[in-house]
Amino acid sequence: MLHIQDLHAYYGKSHVLQGVNFTVGQGEIVALLGRNGSGRSTTAKAIMGLVQCEGQMSFKGQSLLRRKPFDIAHMGLGYVPENRDIFPKLTVHQNLLLGLKGDKPTGRWNFEDMYNLFPRLRERQHTEAGVLSGGEQQMLTLCRTLMGGPDLVIIDEPTEGLAPKIVALVGDFLRELRNRGISVLLIEQKLTIAMNISDRALVMGHGSIVFDGTPAALRENASVRQEWLEV
Repeated sequence: MLHIQDLHAYYGKSHVLQGVNFTVGQGEIVALLGRNGSGRSTTAKAIMGLVQCEGQMSFKGQSLLRRKPFDIAHMGLGYVPENRDIFPKLTVHQNLLLGLKGDKPTGRWNFEDMYNLFPRLRERQHTEAGVLSGGEQQMLTLCRTLMGGPDLVIIDEPTEGLAPKIVALVGDFLRELRNRGISVLLIEQKLTIAMNISDRALVMGHGSIVFDGTPAALRENASVRQEWLEV
């Protein structure tokens, strides 16, 4: 579904991604792991057309290069950024409305689905998003992305700073995406959730992929974990 080949990305003269190669298949959860500064978030931004890049990127057979972010979103790619980007003065329900492409739900997800996934959002649906807790804001950002009916969702650090109970809810959310055939590229530092949920694990170091395999294979590969993941 998503094919990345020899991807290079730059911030000005800084060469951040240096020949990234990987794929994400239909209904697959792929974890992109690595230390801070390894290039994981830049990879997400490159796919979404938010940074200068070159190489080959395609989604469902169509090139992503030199497309505007809104065009990429309309192709069926969803993006949940690390900083969440909720609209603080709008209510929870209004934030979800903004996730729609056009003025009607796509048919795959609706408001009731969102409130069933995260009942706390149902309780807070008329509350301004800016007063939500960090965990509630993360729930809202995830659900707002789904309202656009994406076929693949890129999620950057969804469990950062969240309590264990909310982390477990995020894990259930990701499993539900897979159950509905939605592909996920999960950027994560917490190895436990990534290894338990993902079908495949990628490890990034110095702007390139240094490991691509199953979570089980990564567990057995102590040298990769020690060199590229463990502190």
